Amino acid sequence: LLTGEPSHPPGAYPRAERLLYEALARTYADWGRLHGGDPYDRARRELALRFAREARRHQRPRGGLLDRLTPVERLVLVLRMYEEVGEEQTAALLGLPADRVRAVTARAVATLRAGGRRPGAAPTAPHGTAGPRPAPDSRATP
Repeated sequence: LLTGEPSHPPGAYPRAERLLYEALARTYADWGRLHGGDPYDRARRELALRFAREARRHQRPRGGLLDRLTPVERLVLVLRMYEEVGEEQTAALLGLPADRVRAVTARAVATLRAGGRRPGAAPTAPHGTAGPRPAPDSRATP
């Protein structure tokens, strides 16, 4: 989900696999320092940080519905909605304030609901149509 690589046969996701292997290797290297901490949380944090660093280098994910999002929106949405990480934990994981995580989540969801347009952008009409129809008047008689 993070890298947005198109569907391939199993084992054919080079960016995703590289990010995952690097995160797992780092988690394994730090195993002795976990001191009872959750290795899954550590690996998830490492994966998120590596993705964020890569996104800063302008290697934007490609493909799928989530391609409409910025890398930060994509990362926050995957953590919050797919991984079901809490808002506070996501904020701590990414080093952001909780209200920023909340705002990014809301903006990402609104972008996906708007069909890829940024919220507030004027909708575009397909060729040969007059544009979106106005909502029916609720006071009209059937």
